[in-house]
Amino acid sequence: MLADYAVRAEDSQGRRHPEPAHPYRTAFQRDRDRVIHSRAFRRLEAKTQVFTRRFSDHFRNRLTHTIEVAQISRTIAGQLGLNVDLVEALALVHDIGHPPFGHAGEKALDGAMRAHGDFFDHNLHALRIVEDFEQRYAAFRGLNLTFEVREGIIKHSRDYSAAEFPHLSEYLLDQRPPLEAQLIDLTDEIAYDTADLDDGYEAHILSLEQIRAGLPLFELFYREADRAYADAPDKLKFNEALKGMLNRLVTDLITNTSRRIHNAGIGSLDAVRAHAQRLAAFSAQVDEERRQAKQFLYQNLYYSRELEPEKVDAERVVGELFDHWMAHPEALPGNYREKAASEPLQRVVCDYIAGMTDPYILQQHEKFCR
Repeated sequence: MLADYAVRAEDSQGRRHPEPAHPYRTAFQRDRDRVIHSRAFRRLEAKTQVFTRRFSDHFRNRLTHTIEVAQISRTIAGQLGLNVDLVEALALVHDIGHPPFGHAGEKALDGAMRAHGDFFDHNLHALRIVEDFEQRYAAFRGLNLTFEVREGIIKHSRDYSAAEFPHLSEYLLDQRPPLEAQLIDLTDEIAYDTADLDDGYEAHILSLEQIRAGLPLFELFYREADRAYADAPDKLKFNEALKGMLNRLVTDLITNTSRRIHNAGIGSLDAVRAHAQRLAAFSAQVDEERRQAKQFLYQNLYYSRELEPEKVDAERVVGELFDHWMAHPEALPGNYREKAASEPLQRVVCDYIAGMTDPYILQQHEKFCR
């Protein structure tokens, strides 16, 4: 049963290239499946989440992180009466535009583009992937996803101005995205706020004492675990505390978003789109706890002394390869040389690098920049 404010597959604004309905899958189920079967989705397995040079079978990568976001998103969407299939499709596609080496790679790629008067935005790159780069069908380029999924790709985490981005005007930039899209940025943060604590602890960059001292919310649930399981190993108490954090964030997002929907008198998708603010949100108290967790991770993990060499090396690899292909476009693969005849060279080089996995970009750097 869908809520009155949910997106219904039968009311979709359709695909860029019309297709007949599938006999037993909705439009959003087909979108989900097309994302899963895309080459760009498979490449997420070899793209950094946090660590670029620390290898472990247990650390998250972009793919496992994406699966965790999809699981959390489905749970919340079901409780709010939203379209779970649309939410799942959006969760699975939300990181598809990220370059290699995580945020360090994105920073370097954006910096290289700005030196040429341009920029890199992973959401806009994701749209280019599903609209053009993926070539699986004889009838059209791209994945031919529904309007609602394409809209959610660009609007799930930020608003774009029609004046600044006129080429995106078809995506109702003066309106809020549906609640299905609004959830994704929040569930993304729930996933990495808890998972990155786990990976940081496993990597011996974050200590249990450091986390307990720096995160009151974690300490609250750790003490509960310590009382309930006094003889359990520290790692299992750690896991219980993380579970408590995740459950608190998820439960609060459900209850507070539901409260905001009720208080605003939202009874339709049009009302969601017309509302002055996004409706999906944490309560003030839990949002502060979320902010503390994010700040802790930035200070103690993402910008830690231990990871600094990895970040510096990642930025160097991206920058040197970008400069090489700008100076030697003849060294690009044939299909990218063809694109360079009709598109700015910096955009073509950016597209090529952004699609690479961590191992592949290191191979290319070894080949061209040693």
